Amino acid sequence: MSEDLKKIEERIKKLREVINHHRELYHVYDKQEISDEALDSLKYELTTLEQKYPQFITPDSPTQRVAGRPLEKFEKVKHKVPQWSFNDAFSEEDIRDFDTRVKRFLQKSFQEAELLGDGNVEYICELKIDGFKIVLEYEKGLLKTATTRGDGVVGENVTANVRTIESIPLRLKENVDLIAEGEIWMGKKGLEKINKEQIKRGQEPFANPRNLAAGTIRQLDPRIVAERKLENFAYDISSASFSVPETQEGELKRLMELGFKVNKNFRLCKNIDEVISYWKEWQKKANKEDYWIDGVVLKVNSRKYQEILGYTGKAPRFGIAFKFRAEQATTILEDIKVQVGRTGVLTPVAYLKPVQIAGSTVSRATLHNEDEIKRLDVRIGDTVILQKAGDVIPNILSVIKEMRTGKEKIFKMPKECPVCGTDVVRVEGEVAYKCPNKKCFAKERRKMYYFVGKAGFNIDGLGPKVIDLLADNELISSPIDIFDLTKEDVETLPRMGEKSAENLVNAINLARNVALPKFITSLGIEGVGEETAYDLAKHFGSIEKLRKATLEELRGVYGIGEITAESVFDWFKEASNIKIVDELIKRVKIVNEQISRTVLDKKLVGKTFVFTGTMPTLDREEGKKMVRDNGGDVSESVSAKTDYLVAGENAGSKYRRASELGIKIINEEEFLKMVGI
Repeated sequence: MSEDLKKIEERIKKLREVINHHRELYHVYDKQEISDEALDSLKYELTTLEQKYPQFITPDSPTQRVAGRPLEKFEKVKHKVPQWSFNDAFSEEDIRDFDTRVKRFLQKSFQEAELLGDGNVEYICELKIDGFKIVLEYEKGLLKTATTRGDGVVGENVTANVRTIESIPLRLKENVDLIAEGEIWMGKKGLEKINKEQIKRGQEPFANPRNLAAGTIRQLDPRIVAERKLENFAYDISSASFSVPETQEGELKRLMELGFKVNKNFRLCKNIDEVISYWKEWQKKANKEDYWIDGVVLKVNSRKYQEILGYTGKAPRFGIAFKFRAEQATTILEDIKVQVGRTGVLTPVAYLKPVQIAGSTVSRATLHNEDEIKRLDVRIGDTVILQKAGDVIPNILSVIKEMRTGKEKIFKMPKECPVCGTDVVRVEGEVAYKCPNKKCFAKERRKMYYFVGKAGFNIDGLGPKVIDLLADNELISSPIDIFDLTKEDVETLPRMGEKSAENLVNAINLARNVALPKFITSLGIEGVGEETAYDLAKHFGSIEKLRKATLEELRGVYGIGEITAESVFDWFKEASNIKIVDELIKRVKIVNEQISRTVLDKKLVGKTFVFTGTMPTLDREEGKKMVRDNGGDVSESVSAKTDYLVAGENAGSKYRRASELGIKIINEEEFLKMVGI
């Protein structure tokens, strides 16, 4: 047997031992040391390996435990009622913040005589079924259309498939018009049965019931849907020809009266403490149900209050999804490598065996610093638990030490910079190691990446790969050299040509006119990002005044802290830095140097904006300039001091954070109206 096969056999054996250990703890002794998701991830790895290497399957392996007419395509349907998604909460603190926002919003909305009773708000808590949303339209009691959520405005007509689901009534008990919403789901037992068939056919098993439910409902052949025995829970009336009950609790009961299957585990909670108790209770009980539950949805019970609270750009203010836990998965840490940043900080990065988590493939995770590596006691070769909450960057939560074979390697931070070989230093009071060599190759490269990036000169077509190509061929060694490049220099390089060279040189020439804030940002001064650069530009008005500023003058700039002031002062005292500025000024023109400080007559004075996502027509940098031109401030992160979030498509975590804080969220059109365009 080859050495590689021996390692695989050893891995399979170890997986069996650990899975059986945790299975026994859970099923025999009612104890749990790792999450269900982590254990499932181990099981999936074992199944995959045994599929690939069936010669290593043994009878005692956990994997051996037995525990209409096709459519050509789906028709697009525009929703009669917009379909919303709930924002997420991940902790008790998040959910209490939500309760505070609801009460504050209601208090502001009510007249003095109608203040919020005893200060409490009643909530309906419903289990958050991990399934697939469906919108059901009935006319005179008969099912007319079943539509997927789609993008919230347009979905797909899947009526033929939905008619096969027996828990969805084809005729209601009353001849009414109705649009109801629900969750289609596949039970755990059903998933297990279908995945066994998948494996027998040599096909990949479905990752979870939600994926299976979603994949099934979009089958073009309704016969496949009928075979898979999907279920549905109805939970909302979005439109009706009759008077909708005044409470969410009444709405659920009305759905039952009409003949829908409703999850009966909902509960009326008198206050947020009762909500948290319900959440804790179901976090413990969730695995006992056949359907997957990944949290609790709470909604303000009063329909009147719901209407007052309304919606943000994409989510209701009256409800939120209270998630049980972060998503987790297990994988192997194959190596740890150190990266050198533009400020010289050495960061250890875990190189992982690729694994799916929260809908994406993860192959790397930062280990932050040496102290974190020691805290985790993580070693090269370890099996680790990865965690990801929402769209937060994955991190290594812990090590499954029982999986160790004795061949794992302890990692030590290098004593020398891995790029230039200079002895690294650890600044007293800091956790980070740094390369002190100001001419370190890695630092210089990353500084050049930053120099030409969007925050700096924003040179189109001059990304990291092209910078590397130019530097490796000794055409550039500093930002100054970029503006001395000619077409003839560039066109002889690999993967370049006459047209590419011409485009690059044209882009460089276009960038020769640069605004003062961008010029300052491009210098890469430690602690000086886009907003700090703008504050410096606004205060001093020219690069000459900035470079001659005293430490006291820098300390006096609004928004500049002591450490940043010292960083800027020290940077301009370095002869090599002064030379860079002098040489750049010979090659570029700094435009709009005089930034007005008299902004009291401008429209956005005192207002702070954050931009996120992709706008239909507006470039983010252009939007920031509009804010500043109108006397407002721009921030890169959402906080309690933010007044407006301007959100486009794929808004991400900033959108969620703004929603949580009750910050006004506007789109491009609303923003342009504010600045008078």
